[in-house]
Amino acid sequence: MRRLGPNAVAIVHGSREQRRNSDVDYRYRQPSDLLYLTGFEEPEAVAVLTPGRKERFTLFVRPRDKEREVWTGRRLGVEGAVARLGADAAHPIAELSSKLFDLADGATELHYLFGDDKELEQLIMSTLSTLRAHERRGKRAPRRTVDLRTTLHEMRLLKDPHALAQLRRAVDITTEAHVTAMKTVRPGMYEYEIEALVDYTFRRLGGAGPGYGTIVGGGENATILHYTENTARLTEGTLLLIDAGGEFGGFTADVTRTYPVSGRFSPVQRRFYEVVLRAEKECVALVRPGATIEDVHDHAVKVLTAGMVELGLLQGSVSELIEKETYKRYYLHRTSHWLGMDVHDVGTYYAEGGPDGSRAFVPGMVLTVEPGLYVAADDTEAPAELRGLGVRIEDDVLVTADGHEVLTRHIPKDVDDIEALMARGRANAPR
Repeated sequence: MRRLGPNAVAIVHGSREQRRNSDVDYRYRQPSDLLYLTGFEEPEAVAVLTPGRKERFTLFVRPRDKEREVWTGRRLGVEGAVARLGADAAHPIAELSSKLFDLADGATELHYLFGDDKELEQLIMSTLSTLRAHERRGKRAPRRTVDLRTTLHEMRLLKDPHALAQLRRAVDITTEAHVTAMKTVRPGMYEYEIEALVDYTFRRLGGAGPGYGTIVGGGENATILHYTENTARLTEGTLLLIDAGGEFGGFTADVTRTYPVSGRFSPVQRRFYEVVLRAEKECVALVRPGATIEDVHDHAVKVLTAGMVELGLLQGSVSELIEKETYKRYYLHRTSHWLGMDVHDVGTYYAEGGPDGSRAFVPGMVLTVEPGLYVAADDTEAPAELRGLGVRIEDDVLVTADGHEVLTRHIPKDVDDIEALMARGRANAPR
């Protein structure tokens, strides 16, 4: 509310439940903006903030309905929104259209996430139009509309102590899941067995489940960046890529590890893997106040391109291969993104302050560092022994006052550490 100022009104929306199939809905997850501000987890809710008024925080929610609650669960209702969530006023969601007129009247600015909910946006535009039509009667429509990305999303980008505590717990849960998978995987298992183990661990330790679809890609499936079928059988002599993050308190981790199904890297797999590992470690070391995401990505491209030449994937000078973007054949994605309540969290990437136009890191930002190399199984231009290899290594990194903290540091990524952990897992497995 301090950021908005006394003459603003902000509208922050939830969403409706979504149909999965027939009469079955997907499990509901509140949009992150409303969850961040209120902690409210029920569907069909809208928060309206009016800092300059006596009633500064108004919630519109589903009313209590004894019959519906028997079927679909308890509702907090209008009374609970005031008693439990601290709203100054609360109303049934059906009254939003009639009450928004008075809530927006007299404000000089209206803050909203435009383009995110067409139905609500139409209501807002209609309300503003009606206010303008009544200006001769003393009403006044906001003169400016402001994107919530410039206010609320900038707050979410910088993690406060509460956000960091939630995120650290998500990381702890994710660490346990990855370590458990690493100790358990065997040739002959199916990808979905490992997915089930990972997601079970998230829930067993108190998390809400995965913060995004768990990726378990064995062999050539690791070369598909967002592979989520997770149906193939894991075979001896192949690598397994797991990209999975548990959610806790609305915050999600995002971690990728790649390792051999058999428990030991072959010489070729090790050389390939260590190119990515070198890039990942050097990029993590660059994270500090004043650096930028472009710095991290540019360095990843440089190290990976040099590695591609070493491996025989590319020929020529590193600088020329980068200039012509030839490296994109095997490194297709960016190296980093913001992390928080959303796996690709909010906050702008480009702003004044960075030497190349990208914004400078400041303490409190959390980002991923995730270089990778992916050689399609049918890539006839690649050395035969490298075809079908996919490796990505990803950590979650907090920018601190004097550098950085790798939140996910307890998940092994060095070759010797991975092999040692997998060996212990096999030694301790029930016979």
